[in-house]
Amino acid sequence: MCAGRTAEGAGCVTWWGFSPALDLLSAGTIKQSGEVNVLLVGSGDPRHILKTTAMLKDTDTLHVWVVENSMEVVARQLLLLSLALSPQHSMGLHEKTEVFLEVFGNSEIRSQTEQTLRQTASQLCLAVTETLTKPANPCLDTTQLRFKDCDELHRIFKQWIHPPSSLCLSKIWDGRVRQHLGTRYDSRLGCFDWDLTMKLHQRGCGVINKQQYVRWRERGVAFEMREGNYQTTNHSLLSTRVFNHRGDRVAVRGYWGDIVSSPYLSFGIETDNKALLQTQNGQHTKTAQDISYHNVQELFQCLTCRGHTPSTSQQIVRGEQEQDLSPNQAAGTPSPQPPQNLPENELLSLDGVRVTFLPVDSLSKLRNKQRFSQFFNIIYFSASMVHQLGPSLRQIAAPDAVLVVELAKYLLDLSKEQVKAFAEKVDDIAQGAGFEPFNGEKSDVYSIYTLCKE
Repeated sequence: MCAGRTAEGAGCVTWWGFSPALDLLSAGTIKQSGEVNVLLVGSGDPRHILKTTAMLKDTDTLHVWVVENSMEVVARQLLLLSLALSPQHSMGLHEKTEVFLEVFGNSEIRSQTEQTLRQTASQLCLAVTETLTKPANPCLDTTQLRFKDCDELHRIFKQWIHPPSSLCLSKIWDGRVRQHLGTRYDSRLGCFDWDLTMKLHQRGCGVINKQQYVRWRERGVAFEMREGNYQTTNHSLLSTRVFNHRGDRVAVRGYWGDIVSSPYLSFGIETDNKALLQTQNGQHTKTAQDISYHNVQELFQCLTCRGHTPSTSQQIVRGEQEQDLSPNQAAGTPSPQPPQNLPENELLSLDGVRVTFLPVDSLSKLRNKQRFSQFFNIIYFSASMVHQLGPSLRQIAAPDAVLVVELAKYLLDLSKEQVKAFAEKVDDIAQGAGFEPFNGEKSDVYSIYTLCKE
């Protein structure tokens, strides 16, 4: 149905994944436990980090190592994780869920959300420049990045804090839609409806509501959960792309992400709450927006239960020390008070959880570092990064390693034959790298492999 440059539909920057959030520790033959090291290659958003952390046992420790294909995606990962780790005293659970989803999937956001985005960017700006050797937060570690990477992050955060007024994302979005549809632009509503009913719904995404999907395809606004003006540009979705123009390389700032599949895929098409999947007269009673809100809020609740702020912990320790004093020592000592006046910019610290960001070109270099020899228990590759999957992966994979590869099921510009061919190509690449297909339940969303025994 869609003419024009169909390959441009998914974009060249992965702002969100093309698959639902996955508990990576449950992939493979048995659930991983104890101390687990996970390598994420091109995940695009923190959905797997949040889901895996939420399902983590209290006695387990999780260290996630993140490799992306651009520093702009790294910057957004840090932004979204910082929002997820905002403590209760600075942002309530409902507000945090709404702000997260707006920043995650909307080209235009409310002015209140933009203010939160700028505040978070200011905190991240300080974190990446003033803490080069020691992480500012125990959970988010950027110390493995090079000086030039930190400088690039600093530049990106500054653009979010003081964005150029000349850029209007609604016009940029419309330009991408025009380019993608070509001569079909004037009948774009028919194209949107075809992609939804004949592709997304046929591929199991019936909860994606037509009205919401068309609104997102038209304006880039996926989550509109309360009354308000969604008219402020979400600058975290803008990036720079280099084009060749008459022999010269020209950098163009714009929106270069997905304009076809939608951000509903990450959190909005699967849920453990079956009541949200009920249908009435053949129609879903809840939408992908409802499910996204429920799932993200549930993940944030799990983070809150596991997390604490460092200042809270210090006050609790001081209180316990005071309670342990002898009666003579305790005389005249005031009783411990609940935490008060906590810093607004302090993030939750999750016990046993750490996320470390690596340079964008680090994947091929990990095998040369002794510390990463047979190191990673779980390795994840997105569909856009499969070309980097190779035999060198064996050197950094632990003996019990599980490889998870995202497939192309929800890349709507691909035909069924192309999706099938992609899965077969992934099989060939993975087996050539020394992995064998997992014998468990097959999935058309992810391919799972285990390391071949020598």
